[in-house]
Parts: sequence; C-alpha cells; structure tokens
Amino acid sequence: MFSQAEIDYMKGQRLCRIATVSPKGEPEVSPVGFQFDGKYIYIGSHSQDIFPNTRRYRNITGGNNRVSVMIDDLASIDPWRPRGIRIQGNAAVVENQEGMFGEGKYFRITPRVSVSWGIDPSQGDPSSLGGFFSKKRHNG
Repeated sequence: MFSQAEIDYMKGQRLCRIATVSPKGEPEVSPVGFQFDGKYIYIGSHSQDIFPNTRRYRNITGGNNRVSVMIDDLASIDPWRPRGIRIQGNAAVVENQEGMFGEGKYFRITPRVSVSWGIDPSQGDPSSLGGFFSKKRHNG
C-alpha cells in the first residue's frame, strides 16, 4: 500500500521511465507518459498505431511481463534533494481503457515492490543519506 504522500506525488507527475526486457534478455528503457489511479499505473501512447509496434510492447507481450518504473524529479537543487519512487511490477495490456491519451490499449502495471525516497516526511530526515526512504511489498 502506498502512503498518501506517495500517492499524491505520483498523481502529480506525468512522465516516468519504464524498463522492460526482451525475450533474448536485452534491456530497454523508455520515457513515457503515465497515469496513476491509486492502485495501478497506466502507460499508453499518443498513437494507437504506434503502441503495439514499440519494443516495450513486444517485450511485455513476448513472454516477460516484469517491468520497472521510475518516477523522479528534484524537489530542490540547493540543497540537492532528489525524490522519487521506483516500482517493480507486472504489466498486462488492457483494451478499451480510458486514459490520458484517450480510449485504447494501455499497459496496466500492478506494483509488487516499491522503493521511494524524499517523498514522505514521516520516513525520516531528508538531509540524511536515505532520508524519507521507504521500501514496501504490495499485494496486487
């Protein structure tokens, strides 16, 4: 379960990176637009013609649906305060989903493990190494 601070952070962001692995073991990472509904992460494409032809689509539908998603930014440059959340999960293609790119196919990512830093003040001192650090297992 995500904390309220993590949920608010993810709902306030629009760009993430998704990492997938091909059936031959080749890693691939792409910057993508996303939405978070409080439980799932949805990733689509501005073009339904392009979406099924992307490497990430072929990787996920080609037998390896395990993905990693990174959502991060800088809360401050001075002092240096990066913040973000990394989510490992399983992706499935869902059809007729309404999302940020309209109706169509999207990846629905079910989180399994998340690690966040610099987001939730209840997790510690942000000026210390690992400040605001949280690691969770999710039952998705």
